[in-house]
Amino acid sequence: MDLFAGCGGFSEGFRSYTPGGVGSRTVFETIAAVDFDRAALATFQANHPSADVMNLDIEEFDPDPFANSVDVITGGPPCQGFSGLNNKGGRWDDPRNSLWRQYVRVVSTVQPKVFVIENVDRFKKSHEYEGLLESVKPGGPLSDYTLVEGLLNAADYGVPQARKRTIVIGTHRALGASIPLPPPTHSRNALQQASDFLPFDGRAMLQPWVPVDEVFDRSDRLSIKETVLPERSRPDGIPGPFLTTELHIGRVPQALSLARYAVIPPGGNRKDLRGKWALIDGREVYLSTASWDGHNSGSGDVMGRLKLGHPSVTVRTEFFKPEKGRYLHPVEHRPITHYEAALIQGFPEGYLWHGTKIEIAKQIGNAVPVGLAQALAGVIHDRLELGTSANERTVVR
Repeated sequence: MDLFAGCGGFSEGFRSYTPGGVGSRTVFETIAAVDFDRAALATFQANHPSADVMNLDIEEFDPDPFANSVDVITGGPPCQGFSGLNNKGGRWDDPRNSLWRQYVRVVSTVQPKVFVIENVDRFKKSHEYEGLLESVKPGGPLSDYTLVEGLLNAADYGVPQARKRTIVIGTHRALGASIPLPPPTHSRNALQQASDFLPFDGRAMLQPWVPVDEVFDRSDRLSIKETVLPERSRPDGIPGPFLTTELHIGRVPQALSLARYAVIPPGGNRKDLRGKWALIDGREVYLSTASWDGHNSGSGDVMGRLKLGHPSVTVRTEFFKPEKGRYLHPVEHRPITHYEAALIQGFPEGYLWHGTKIEIAKQIGNAVPVGLAQALAGVIHDRLELGTSANERTVVR
């Protein structure tokens, strides 16, 4: 069961996991998904047509029919009332955190063998996390579970993106010891100490981080011919479906933006605009701003180019706006496209998308990276297969 399913990053990672490697059988299938976002759920349904998709608020979801018949629940409730522990407000009982209480309600009712939570890197410092810890104490609604948590970087699992997220794995006590976090398969350095993840004290040969180069090698084979998506929609009016390759569309930037892109060198950012002028519509225009010039500290990613030889920065929902982060193409004078962002998140070229350009961008930016979900599927499968016959297929509800 995929709660707050979005466009299906979690489910795609679980579905694409094959214990025997490429070409072997899949072992996970998502049966049910819940999300309030119509366009995101339309995307999910297009790629998981056999799943029971429920477009409703989680408060309206009745989990009773799934009680004691579910293997895994995935999802990450948004921290709407998020605040650090040192700040006022943001309590577990804050009305804005009702989504978290509903998540706990569903897990408590369904009693899956495992549940997985993905959230922002600051999650452990939140009142929501405090509430989760309280829920697994004796007498709590999740007292049948033990928790393992950690801050994982998607780049450590073959994703061409340095995206840090808190992952919590809840294991039902009936399964025995807690399911561990997945060991990294990649590293900033090809050889690193990995004893924290291994059952013995030793060194492990890991693959180097996957750079964004391969994403742009693939997009170089496609030309950007359009700035809009094809005219296509479902009977209910939701645009799509669109193949991932159809998301390679451009924008119509203003002359000032184009002038800025042109002077930012490979690996550069807003700081490279200082002191630079350009002739636009017959007059000299300063390319930087007083605000940018006055800030030497803070994010160096604004108006930044992605760096070849390195993973991407975190893909967010407004990746098509370079003023929001390091989202310029490494060498071309343009922001990355929806197609490139989807590849950075690990979605296949055959994935189907529904929604407007802005809605699809939101889906991509909010998704769990497919490669990270795949790694989680691996450690969960290793534990579940101990009680599953070789001919059975694990059902993720």
